[in-house]
Amino acid sequence: MSEIAVPQSFSIGEDVSMADSVFRHEKESPDFVPFERLVDGRWVPVTAREFAAEVRAVAKGLIASGIELGDRVAILSSTRYEWVLLDYAIWTAGGATVAIYETSSADQAKWILEDSGTSMIIVENSDHVESMRDVVEAAPTVREMLTIEPAAGVKNAVEELVARGAALTDEQVDERRKQVTAESAATLIYTSGTTGRPKGVQLKHRHFASESAGAGLALPDSMEEGQRTLLFIPMAHVFARLISFAAFDNKVTVGHTSDLTTLLDQFAAFKPNFILSVPRVFEKVYNSAKQKAYDGGKGKIFDKAADTAIEYSKALESGGPGLVLKIKHAVFDKLVYGKLKAALGGNVNKAVSGGAALGARLGHFFRGIGVTIYEGYGLTETTGGIVMNTPASQKIGTVGKPFNGCAAKVAADGELLLKGPMVFDGYWQNDEATADAIRDGWFHTGDIATIDEDGFLSITGRKKELIVTAGGKNVAPAILEDSLRSHPLISQVIVVGDSKPFIGALITLDPEALPGWLERHNLPVGTTVAELTKNPDLIAEIDTAVAETNKKVSKAEAIKKYRILDTDFSIESGELTPTLKLKRNIIHEKHGAEIAAIYN
Repeated sequence: MSEIAVPQSFSIGEDVSMADSVFRHEKESPDFVPFERLVDGRWVPVTAREFAAEVRAVAKGLIASGIELGDRVAILSSTRYEWVLLDYAIWTAGGATVAIYETSSADQAKWILEDSGTSMIIVENSDHVESMRDVVEAAPTVREMLTIEPAAGVKNAVEELVARGAALTDEQVDERRKQVTAESAATLIYTSGTTGRPKGVQLKHRHFASESAGAGLALPDSMEEGQRTLLFIPMAHVFARLISFAAFDNKVTVGHTSDLTTLLDQFAAFKPNFILSVPRVFEKVYNSAKQKAYDGGKGKIFDKAADTAIEYSKALESGGPGLVLKIKHAVFDKLVYGKLKAALGGNVNKAVSGGAALGARLGHFFRGIGVTIYEGYGLTETTGGIVMNTPASQKIGTVGKPFNGCAAKVAADGELLLKGPMVFDGYWQNDEATADAIRDGWFHTGDIATIDEDGFLSITGRKKELIVTAGGKNVAPAILEDSLRSHPLISQVIVVGDSKPFIGALITLDPEALPGWLERHNLPVGTTVAELTKNPDLIAEIDTAVAETNKKVSKAEAIKKYRILDTDFSIESGELTPTLKLKRNIIHEKHGAEIAAIYN
């Protein structure tokens, strides 16, 4: 099969605005709790009535500050309640939100502010004020900077805007809000820029409304009143935004956090029913549990439990598990699975994964322990998810089928093409890039994909990332990289070999896994990563992981040589995007000598 289309069963009105839900909930369900805020260690409810009042007050302040219909207002902040409050207030005032990652460098923010023509920027804290001060002063269209947290010399965003708008009436806000239509811009999100300058993806209110409707239909048992989710991935990313507004529209209660170091404690306190994340977080949960089991001398039990969970999940697709497998599964549920589910807060029974490949093994493992992960696929240009596994139709190892109203087809060269109501109209002020991306009514994703006989899609790599060896073999690095990253000792992997005689790889070690490994091998705590890269026992484990990975590809695609680096890739070093994707060009520049050494 090379094409699949799903009929559309919803419609979007011409006058729709994403702010409509704020005031609909206020009128119809004023006591509904759409959000809970973490205040002094406690989750405090925010009712629909209270949220609408805050949104209206902040919107008044934006209008009083001179924000006109269509003006851009930037938010540079980690994931928190105020991000959502400001987002809805900007829409209510008729503006468009420019999303900037809180980890963005001054140079990256400079490009976004200047390219977008932003009028106002709201940053999170004093560190951002300092790093952005010169950029903001130099930006030709930015009139002022406000901050969410206290910072010397800069006014508090919420307090200041509420005070500025105190003289405006509710009717003035309603008049502005009603000028927003489905065709009005809702946001500008800049692509992460793994290669070249980031491009501004303009998404309209109808794109967001279509995405919300599609997500509600895809996940009916998650997107319903009474469900709870804790958002912890960056709100500047479209994945978090789509869950945020879809959850709000469908009356799900949402909490926000950006402190990943205490995430398990927050799961325990907030008790979400479902979570969403990138695969790396699910990998870390699995690897940390495995490492902890090995450190405690229970590694063999964990391995048997993992194998049983995977076998149990696979059996669900072929007539169901037999009696013996059910008994084994029940035993390990008490010994292992229950503890893992308790670590996620005790109530999580489903999750959504996107941003990169999850892998069939991890998918089967989590479904086998009772936490089904629905893997999906989407891009900023598709307003996030556009293809997804769902409770009604799931095939682990794939990214699912197109959303309601969407179509997908694979071109002759293997590239995935998409069409649907949530697909963007074009890049901001970049006609050339738009013309290259949207041709004959189809969005050209740049991803290589297949569609199986049942209509499920699988993504095998990025078109631009395909490696062509000196022997002319095309190699998709993601298959190898995703497999190796599943090993507890490995943090990141980049596969190399373009125009080279064979495939190689650079591997980094996971610092969280090393203390337990050192203890098990009777090595001093102070042993450095540089020393470990030469340790024969560690090299033997990596050799085994590489050998297992190579079984998944042909001999011509297999990794022949690799180098273990003594430093990890990170967002701060510029080697990873904020969603933990490899910035291949940066890594190639920084580690050119190590790559060259592979081929010496």
